[in-house]
Amino acid sequence: MLRAVIALFALLTLAACGAEPVWAPDDRVAAARYVHDGPPSITLFTVISNRSNAGAHSGLMINASERIMFDPAGTWNHPRIPERNDVHYGITPRIVNFYIDYHARETFRVVEQTVVVTPGIAELVAQRAKAYGAVPKAQCAASISSILKDVPGFSTIPQTWYPNKVMDAFAKLPGVTGRTIYDEDADKNHGVLLIQAGEEPL
Repeated sequence: MLRAVIALFALLTLAACGAEPVWAPDDRVAAARYVHDGPPSITLFTVISNRSNAGAHSGLMINASERIMFDPAGTWNHPRIPERNDVHYGITPRIVNFYIDYHARETFRVVEQTVVVTPGIAELVAQRAKAYGAVPKAQCAASISSILKDVPGFSTIPQTWYPNKVMDAFAKLPGVTGRTIYDEDADKNHGVLLIQAGEEPL
């Protein structure tokens, strides 16, 4: 009986640790490609509870040869934004606003932190995010800290499961800038992006 219980527990644990892979086709990824004219940079988004101040989610925007969003174990998506295993392509300014608006609500605020890096570092972080694979639930901070921890300039980022710990370490990076967005600050026009005939590209 004990063996059966242990086997069942192991099976459930393995199921909980799984992550469903998503792989958009090449043509959609190529069509969505967006090159931002700003400097190469890494932006950390941290979603924080307004009630408990606990970190609820972490996301990473990378402005390299193209701008992408690594949203590990997240629920954010849009049918016109192709995704490959938690990496979203085509991150235009409008989509960035949509991302922030999705997470900033009455019960949560969003902390945005950006650090300018060299093109090589930006590309390295982008490649690591693309290669990481689908992230299981509750491992957003763990995946981001794993991607950053060995990157030159980010060695002070600890390996952790807690979004606030990543955020606090990120805040100490040289040259980092940041802002905090509350529900009333977010552009609510982006929260209901719909596909409509003749709509301009996102």
